[in-house]
Amino acid sequence: MPGIEETDMNFSQRTRGIVRAIAVVLSLAVPLVIAISSADARVGGGFGSGSRGSRTFSAPPSTTTAPGTAQPLNRTFSQPGSPGIGAPAANGGGFFNRGGMGRGLLGGLAAGFLGAGLLGMLFGGGMFSGLGGLSSIFGLLLQIGLIFIVVRMAMSWWQRRHTPASAYAGGPAVGPGTQSGFGSAMGFGLGSGSSAPLEIQPADYEAFERLLGEIQAAWSNEDVARLHTLATPEMVKYLTDDIQANKARNVINKTSDVKLLQGDLAEAWREGDTDYASVAMRFSLVDKTLDRNTGRMVEGSETPSEITEVWTFVRPRGATWELSALQQTN
Repeated sequence: MPGIEETDMNFSQRTRGIVRAIAVVLSLAVPLVIAISSADARVGGGFGSGSRGSRTFSAPPSTTTAPGTAQPLNRTFSQPGSPGIGAPAANGGGFFNRGGMGRGLLGGLAAGFLGAGLLGMLFGGGMFSGLGGLSSIFGLLLQIGLIFIVVRMAMSWWQRRHTPASAYAGGPAVGPGTQSGFGSAMGFGLGSGSSAPLEIQPADYEAFERLLGEIQAAWSNEDVARLHTLATPEMVKYLTDDIQANKARNVINKTSDVKLLQGDLAEAWREGDTDYASVAMRFSLVDKTLDRNTGRMVEGSETPSEITEVWTFVRPRGATWELSALQQTN
């Protein structure tokens, strides 16, 4: 009957309109969520950055302070299999540039879907022209899910392929200088997974805590010259890039009231004339991002937040400790 057919047609059109609207929201939300998840204002920008000598692509052992796993270094000059700190890559990080393999692939996929949908709308074909109904929309969403799974599997395969076999072969060897149960006034101690051939003295722990505060202060003041005295040239490059990114957004990140709550040694070792120490640290700080012109807080809070990260320090023989790498924990 004509009336029923007209009603069915209107209902079908409304259904397709609703589904298209949902698809538009999803296509816009995916890259936005990715961008938000990869953004972090404090020192390091939420990225795993720097180098850990020959152990750059090895996971630091878990500790009491950081019982989970440290995220991989996705901003690094080092190359898999090469000892020591590598030279800067021409494109600022090569394959793992900035956000790493996962963010790059997922961001590219999201941008591709978004671009295809918007182009379809611009040329009059609708957000997903040619899909022809609700079942096709669900089919597209299923394909997106399958692609996501394939990408995650590829990421896991790539990480396993480029991680040295020794990375998960057990904890570091016990050396003659290990001081089991050592604790200092700053809350540092040797964690359950901490035993290493390089002896770490109380003065070293004091240096690590001091660097935590001084690097945060230099970052807040955007004092690049000071950062050069506290971190390796590689880490200074990443921090400077992040400062420039904040300037492009017309904001400045301020961290204050930094207080070490707990810390322990993950591993410490020597390569030639260079000493390395990876330390898990749980600390509190006030982290806020301000508008450069008005001083108005646009991100963050006046309330201190707790952070747990693994910081790796490097010390050439006879020199002082510097920040060499920074990793978030899971």
